[in-house]
Amino acid sequence: VIQDKVYEAFYKLEYPHDQITSYVFDVVRAEVPKLKLDDVFERKDDIAIAVKRELNEAMTTYGYDIINTLITDIDPDIQVKNAMNRINAADREKSAAEYEAEASRIRIVAKAKAEAESKRLQGQGIADQRREIARGLVESVDVLNKVGINSQEASALIVVTQHYDTLQAIGADANSNLILLPNSPQAGSDMLNNMVASFTASNQVGEAMKKASRNKDIQDRKNIQERRDLDYPRDEYPDNETDKPL
Repeated sequence: VIQDKVYEAFYKLEYPHDQITSYVFDVVRAEVPKLKLDDVFERKDDIAIAVKRELNEAMTTYGYDIINTLITDIDPDIQVKNAMNRINAADREKSAAEYEAEASRIRIVAKAKAEAESKRLQGQGIADQRREIARGLVESVDVLNKVGINSQEASALIVVTQHYDTLQAIGADANSNLILLPNSPQAGSDMLNNMVASFTASNQVGEAMKKASRNKDIQDRKNIQERRDLDYPRDEYPDNETDKPL
């Protein structure tokens, strides 16, 4: 009660408590519809300030000074509460799904990177293996050449040896369902003979192609010389040495 308005406080209002309650409800009904439900919970202090302001303006006339107003609880309808709970649950489930998807993406990316690195190392290992095999083949051919076996026969012998190594590797697995054809005892000898014959034929074809190329070059030079002889008879060669036929 304001000290200099004691008369108004005691004689102008018969039931000040009911009057204040009516003002509070009126202000709350005016302020709450302006906000969303979530904002009502977040901005309780703003509603309390609005209630205090309106009460001060109204109750000062009656000798009352409103020091402070507090909103201690907001209790919406049970259906509204259930709806809010469902919204919160859905939001949490959405966040959980997003986190799970992100975790799954990270696992997939990590697995893909690991597989890529594994394949890279595997390819590097295969390349190193083939390089060492090639180096070993070169050394084997050199050793065989020293004992009188030419390069063709040495290459054929190495291929046949690898053929038998392959047969051994297949036979080492009891559950293998691979079949290597031909795999008869005579197959190795036939393979060796065929390879030697193919190498020999290949060399003969190469020599014939080189010989044909040399003959063609000689014939081309002869044709050029004949054309120059026709264009410039020998007793009419120009003085310029560069114009004389070769």
